[in-house]
Amino acid sequence: MAEHGHSSRSLAEAINAEVGRLTGRHGGYDDASVRALKAGRIRWPNAVTRKALEALSGRSSLALGFVPRSRTPLPGGPQEDVDMKRRTIALGGVAAAVAAAAPSSASRRIGMSDVRRIQGKFSEIIASDHQYGGKLFIQQRAAELADEALALQNAGSATQRVRSNLYAAAAAFRSSAMWAAIDGRRYSEAQAHMREAQALAEMSGDQAIKFRIWSHGGAMYRHLGRHGDALAANQVARSLHIVRRDPLFASLGLARQAAIHGLAQERTNVRRALDQAREALLRADTGADRPVWLTAFFDQAELDSLALNAYLSLGDFPSAEKHGHRCLAQLRPSMARSRAITTTRLAHSQLGQGEPDAAVATAMKVSLSAATEHPRVSRMIMEFGAALRATAPRSSAARTWTDYTATWRTA
Repeated sequence: MAEHGHSSRSLAEAINAEVGRLTGRHGGYDDASVRALKAGRIRWPNAVTRKALEALSGRSSLALGFVPRSRTPLPGGPQEDVDMKRRTIALGGVAAAVAAAAPSSASRRIGMSDVRRIQGKFSEIIASDHQYGGKLFIQQRAAELADEALALQNAGSATQRVRSNLYAAAAAFRSSAMWAAIDGRRYSEAQAHMREAQALAEMSGDQAIKFRIWSHGGAMYRHLGRHGDALAANQVARSLHIVRRDPLFASLGLARQAAIHGLAQERTNVRRALDQAREALLRADTGADRPVWLTAFFDQAELDSLALNAYLSLGDFPSAEKHGHRCLAQLRPSMARSRAITTTRLAHSQLGQGEPDAAVATAMKVSLSAATEHPRVSRMIMEFGAALRATAPRSSAARTWTDYTATWRTA
């Protein structure tokens, strides 16, 4: 970077342009992604990124300081093509990842301690998601960990229980890659991760991870405005027997269904689903053993966040504002991304009630990094500015907002 005079942002732009030249589709790197490369959080980038960096620097991936995973041949071999295809082909992708993991020793025994070691890295992904959300480096890291879990399948002998748990871990990481892509509005990549996650989940037989994948699918289609597909995907999640067994899963499925009904302007269904979600949450045993991805985010605050989303879609702005305040009052301090999204939606609900001054004051509480770097929040903030100019173009609130956002360009 010093040799070529690059900042993190300019290098990200150069990588994106080179990825576009190589693949025909502009890359999704940003300055945070480059910092992740520099810090070593991504030890072995995917094949396209490596090719882009090699072309830009004139150095090999090894000379740039990247460390191949043990199952990955040196750059230039046929594995390069396999790496690229793995991201877009579901069952073929799983097969490629497993086949690439050459056994290190036929006598090695893979046990639950190996499973717990790989599962222990899941908290890292969850924490990064709550702090940053939607970043490409989170998506890539989760995909790498999914491959690491698959590599253990061919590293030695194992019981069926161990193999099922490894497939479940791989599916969990791949579903996190899917969510990071959804949150970053990289929907084609999200769908590729979803297909692979679904295949892995089927091989694991894990009901909880199946629920997560299909529930994320419903959220993805909701963001795409595809109400029918969103409802169908969420219904698959809600039909799993774990939902009948555990009210917390039932509550999350119903709350997300309410948000989908809001998109379809189904007011009665929104209220019914939210009432049922609240009832299920009250019945949930708080001491039960559940996956970390669920307990790390779903509670009354998240239920209120989904209610805020549903009522905002319906145009019921007073109800939306009520749930927005309730969510923020209960939101865990670590949920930085969720706080930014909820605050932006709250500003929209206040503007919808003809309160531009209150709305601007609320919107200005969104952190600069979230407002300018998180794709979903950035779009919501832009939509807020457009709505403000449309409804109160000559107000002091509109002038305040214009002056405030102008400072972002020099920050």
